[in-house]
Amino acid sequence: MFYVNQSRWEQDQYQQFLRIVGTLSNLFSESKTPYLYYRIAEKIFCRAFDAEDLSRSDVSADAKKGKLGIGLKTFLSGNNNTFQKVAEFNAARSTYSKLTSLSLVKKVCQLRNERINFTESMHGIEHSIYHCIVRNENKFSVYEECMDLVDINNIKIAKNKNSSIIFDDGLHEYSFLKSKSTLTKRFKTNKFIVEFDVGVIKDPLLELQNCFNRDKSLLLEDKKILDTVYLPLYGRNKKVFEKSGLNQWNAGGRDRHSDEVYIPVPILIHKLFPNYFPKRDVPFSLRFPDGEKVTAKICQASGKALMTQSNRKLGKLILRDGLNLNQGELVTYQKLQLFGIDSVRIDKINDLEFEINFSKNGSYEEFIARNL
Repeated sequence: MFYVNQSRWEQDQYQQFLRIVGTLSNLFSESKTPYLYYRIAEKIFCRAFDAEDLSRSDVSADAKKGKLGIGLKTFLSGNNNTFQKVAEFNAARSTYSKLTSLSLVKKVCQLRNERINFTESMHGIEHSIYHCIVRNENKFSVYEECMDLVDINNIKIAKNKNSSIIFDDGLHEYSFLKSKSTLTKRFKTNKFIVEFDVGVIKDPLLELQNCFNRDKSLLLEDKKILDTVYLPLYGRNKKVFEKSGLNQWNAGGRDRHSDEVYIPVPILIHKLFPNYFPKRDVPFSLRFPDGEKVTAKICQASGKALMTQSNRKLGKLILRDGLNLNQGELVTYQKLQLFGIDSVRIDKINDLEFEINFSKNGSYEEFIARNL
């Protein structure tokens, strides 16, 4: 899997980081079971193993190392046989809400498989796993297993309740929670890779205060990303127009390549963040999710388009690798919803270096609401 193939030094560093955070559990809880917030677990994993952090990209993997995608989870041990959330499909509810139970779970699992394939295709991942930190009294345990696609043709329903449908595919057991549109998977964590003790500090605030008093440099922030904006993959009224944006390849006037697209840049973005992007037609570097860097520009009247120097690059990223569309197939907002993304996040590294990642449904609107 992953953990056992890392160096002893990295393994020791990972355990030490987890222990440090676990010792602070009394900041959040009085339980004897160490507390571990999932976002902190993601940061620790990426720091210790020098993995790429994908957690802000709203995809099925939280981290990437080489060609391996890693879904990171932390949860209480319970009876080492618990259901844990693996995906949420509220935005796609209209596609399955009126289906019969078996058809419903097959549709949900189809969406789940498409999201895993989307993540792997976007980020150059060949295989994905779950890496779990299981929490027990005074102890953390590490567990890993493959992130398998659901075998849709082999699904059998075990229980059909008012609130949930429990089923399996011959490999794993799942439960779909109807009201929350959430798919959970049973994790049978009865065989751990490693376990280690975690002591909990009685008064963590006092210890932290002493640390900061001894070394004021701990308060300094080392930040790689200067700023972030979100852009929609759609136009007005949540519509992907048939001859512009992601369907620019379908516009008239001249012959166009089937991968020719651009990402809309609303005039509101320029008003709220006038110096975020370089001036129109000034080239800058744009790093794709799989690590490839391409040349991009802000183009067209009023700077309404983000385009790559070869528009085929951006079209291949979004239309082929991402949405898995055939040539000549129009992008629709409904199609974006099925994949759970309708926006992109643009991170600014410096004035001429940027990174692009896909973002969940509603990200652009939430971003604008926070900044108006």
